[in-house]
Amino acid sequence: MLDADFFRRWMAATAASVDREAERLTALDSAIGDADHGSNLQRGFAAVAAALEKESPDTPGGVLALAGRQLISTVGGASGPLYGTLLRRTGKALGDAAEVSEAQLAEALGTGVEAVRTLGGASPGDKTMIDALVPAVEALGEGFGAARSAAEAGAEATVPLQARKGRASYLGERSIGHQDPGATSSALLIAALDEAASGS
Repeated sequence: MLDADFFRRWMAATAASVDREAERLTALDSAIGDADHGSNLQRGFAAVAAALEKESPDTPGGVLALAGRQLISTVGGASGPLYGTLLRRTGKALGDAAEVSEAQLAEALGTGVEAVRTLGGASPGDKTMIDALVPAVEALGEGFGAARSAAEAGAEATVPLQARKGRASYLGERSIGHQDPGATSSALLIAALDEAASGS
């Protein structure tokens, strides 16, 4: 079973990973976006980490709801509302339980991903964060490692796609050949989940 401490570890691992990878995320975004994805998420997840040090929600849902609120209030552009919605809706779906199973997390994360799809209007193949998140949720039943591999493969699979949503879609065919920064950062989020589970 997964408790609030596990979810705090997940958010801390995500913040550390985004901090390490911020320059790469921004470089990817400079090719097909606003060149601010890495710095925006770096600021947002640093705020999440700081908030979770001050406050200690005692449920998994509470941890994710707090993280989502921080991202919405501190991250500019589209990524704040999208990531904030993902975490808040996942947290809401987990409810007030003190512990949740991996199966419950998978179901709740699926609810969060659906909320992101509704907010952004994106589907798999549109070259967005959805291309990493949907396969991750589908693989989560096989374990955190499988979800991580699926998310990373999904992010890499955005390279040959033409963007159909978000700022990259304005580039048309010029968006082909670049890995989507949102899918890449989503893969970091899922990789951090695997790290939290393995204790690494």
